[in-house]
Amino acid sequence: MEIGFIGLGLMGRPLARHLAQAGHALHLWARRPASLEPFHDVAATCHASPAAVAAHAEVVFTMVADAPDVEAVALGVDGLDTGAHAGLIVVDMSTIAPAAAQRIGARLAQRGIEFLDAPVSGGEVGAINAALTIMVGGKPEVFARVKPLFDKMGKSVTLIGGIGAGQVAKACNQILTGVGVAAVAEALNFATRSGVDAARVREALLGGFAYSRTLENHGQRMLDRNFKPGFKSWMHQKDLRIVMEEAHRLGLMLPSAAATAQMFNAMVGSGLGEEDSVAMLKLLERMSGRDD
Repeated sequence: MEIGFIGLGLMGRPLARHLAQAGHALHLWARRPASLEPFHDVAATCHASPAAVAAHAEVVFTMVADAPDVEAVALGVDGLDTGAHAGLIVVDMSTIAPAAAQRIGARLAQRGIEFLDAPVSGGEVGAINAALTIMVGGKPEVFARVKPLFDKMGKSVTLIGGIGAGQVAKACNQILTGVGVAAVAEALNFATRSGVDAARVREALLGGFAYSRTLENHGQRMLDRNFKPGFKSWMHQKDLRIVMEEAHRLGLMLPSAAATAQMFNAMVGSGLGEEDSVAMLKLLERMSGRDD
């Protein structure tokens, strides 16, 4: 199959390579030429614009930073819509607001282009290992056509509902993971400041009702002081901004998410934005009198 991929960052790069390794021909576009360098050893054609990618592909995946970037690629000058042909499917794997996904899907539908919103969870490691959780919104029949491609990128692929539903599921995911990271960081910092071995505390908690994959995986990274970004703090800040904007629109109280969003604001404001979200531990340590 001829597949387009736009957004070749930490997540998009390994996903595109999985598709190439499955035997699909890639059509690529990137703002930065350096993003295209890892594809010299696979069947990939680099194009001068998103429009050119759309003209050659049956399905185009996008995975960029935020809604304005998706809109620019899909609907902007030389965007996907200007090069589209009958039957084109656009799949956006970015994390954006549900309303933005619905708006983009409606605009593309006017040009006869099918659209799925398909945000993911699992970070860079999940992308590299083709082990992502993929949450999809869109028509069932369009989902069925793309499902074999999703299966090359993730281990859990779920159609949630109509366009925008995938983004609602991702917002829920970001509430749980954000609050979870903050809770684990608080617990480990509390243990350390109490003069107790935080590693032994984590070991004990993993055997009880406090167990979570966040405690298991992110907790170990905190103990190892491994803050190398698999999912950068500024990205989680952006995702929780989307959550809080949606909560405001819906008139919902989300107290835990609101507090966690403020903590990610503080991380970015204190220079930790480029580090992984597990650097929440460093923020709490600084507030407790430790700075290293």
